[in-house]
Amino acid sequence: MSTGSLGQGLSVGVGMLLGGRLKGLDFHVFVLAGDGEMQEGQVWEAVMYAGFHKVRKLVLIVDNNRLQLTGRTDETLSLAPLAAKVSPFGWSCVECDGHELAQMVPVLDRAREESAGGPVCVIANTHKGHGVSFITDRVEWHAKAPTPEQLEQAIRELEAT
Repeated sequence: MSTGSLGQGLSVGVGMLLGGRLKGLDFHVFVLAGDGEMQEGQVWEAVMYAGFHKVRKLVLIVDNNRLQLTGRTDETLSLAPLAAKVSPFGWSCVECDGHELAQMVPVLDRAREESAGGPVCVIANTHKGHGVSFITDRVEWHAKAPTPEQLEQAIRELEAT
C-alpha cells in the first residue's frame, strides 16, 4: 500500500504482521520508506514498538537519498547517523549502496533471514534521479515531471549505462 510522506507505512506493516499472526498466518513484510518519511513521529513510534516487541519477519528498507520535498534532510531534520538511531530500539541494521543490485540482493536475503529474530532495517544509500544528469541529487525534481524532450534525454542516458 502506498502511504507517502505521512509516515504510516511502517505502522501498517507492523499491523499486517500482527494481524496475520492472529489468523495463524506466517509471512514476511517489507516496508519501503523514504528518509524524509523517517522524520515523521509515527515512524518512530512503530520503530519503538517493533523493536520492543521483537516483531519478527519485518524488514524496513530506507531509501536514504538525503532529499525530501522541501530540501535536503540534513537541512530540515537530520537523520544521520540513521543506523545509530534505529539500532538502540532493538533493530538490526545494515547499510548498502541502493543502486548496486549486486549489493542489494544479498543484503535483502540476509535481512529476510535475520528478521526471523526481530526487525531489520536496511539503509539503502541512493541519489534521487541516479543516472540522469539533470535530475541526479536535485531537490527541485522531487515532485516534478520531465518534459517530453527531457524524458527522451533521460531514457538515452539510462540506456547508455
